[in-house]
Amino acid sequence: MSEIVNLSSSLRCLNPKISPLVPPNLSRQISSSFSQPREFKVHSFPEKICLVAERIRAVGALKQDGGLQELDDSPVSVELGPICSESHFDQVMEEAHKLGESVVIVWMAAWCRKCIYLKPKLEKLAAEFYPRLRFYHVDVNAVPYRLVSRAGVTKMPTIQLWRDGQKQAEIIGGHKAHFVVNEVREMIENDSIS
Repeated sequence: MSEIVNLSSSLRCLNPKISPLVPPNLSRQISSSFSQPREFKVHSFPEKICLVAERIRAVGALKQDGGLQELDDSPVSVELGPICSESHFDQVMEEAHKLGESVVIVWMAAWCRKCIYLKPKLEKLAAEFYPRLRFYHVDVNAVPYRLVSRAGVTKMPTIQLWRDGQKQAEIIGGHKAHFVVNEVREMIENDSIS
């Protein structure tokens, strides 16, 4: 539906001192264009957009034979779980060992730009293997050095695959993020084959 909005006189003129994000020349153009009261139509579309999105989703769920298929509600990305101490690391390894699962550990640092850039891409990758594989991250500056040296981490970012409390494979992600993600995917798939 639509509403008619009359702008008050206080909104007709934008002062660049009050609104520093508006350039002065644009402010003059806006204030001169609002010298006369104007009427604007404001449409509220959220309800319509939601309705259309649901219809599109429902049509997408139809199979060619007319039956319904199950919609995929798997996550798009899964946040990497933080490991913040050596005892927590041991607990994660023990839990994974009991479940017979492998664990991916991303060793990173807050100051490492490549780590920061790579993390959301690895979270998307984690969604592909969710829930059969868990992804964690360790900030090397927030844990004891003993844990970092125990894992054999010397460069950031380092992505390791652990199974049964032992490191199985490792990738040092110093190159382009999409190459690193592909290498991690390959590392995981090779582990699941063996």
